[in-house]
Amino acid sequence: MEVKQQIEKAKQGDQVAFTFLLNHYWNEVYGFMLKRTENETTAEDITIETFSKAFDKIITYNPEFQFNTWLIAIAKNVHIDLLRKRKASLFIEITDDENQQAYNIADTTPSAEDELITEQNLSLLLQYIKELKPHYQEVIQLRYFQELSYQEIATKIDEPLSNVKVKLLRAKKLLAEIIRNKR
Repeated sequence: MEVKQQIEKAKQGDQVAFTFLLNHYWNEVYGFMLKRTENETTAEDITIETFSKAFDKIITYNPEFQFNTWLIAIAKNVHIDLLRKRKASLFIEITDDENQQAYNIADTTPSAEDELITEQNLSLLLQYIKELKPHYQEVIQLRYFQELSYQEIATKIDEPLSNVKVKLLRAKKLLAEIIRNKR
């Protein structure tokens, strides 16, 4: 009964209800996609995109059907779209700049800025943030250290605004879990 109430609240734009639904169904959708893709990063990206699309279109959800079935159907479509995009972009060449940019993102060595922040008693938080996957690190960095708006982040990483919101929500949840487990 609580899930139905949360769905109705989400249809009214209640952010707490969105968070509840994300937390309640994340593992189910993620697990389903992990079995299909056999890749954690891809499964996570598809799950984020699924919730983003679901929250954008939640008003169209028909309560005659199970909410998780609706989410899984969206996830399947997102996966199919991703496969089509990959097939279409198989022969795109990567420039040296793009290659260097990918290398920089994967580099986990602390920068001069990281060392300065460490000296200001933020080292522990930064260690926890670095345990997140790079795309979560990026949205946390842009939002809380560079203080960009959601829209500015969406523009900078070239993703829809709803994806940015879901990624930040998920990043904060994962960061809270890391902190809780370290104490």
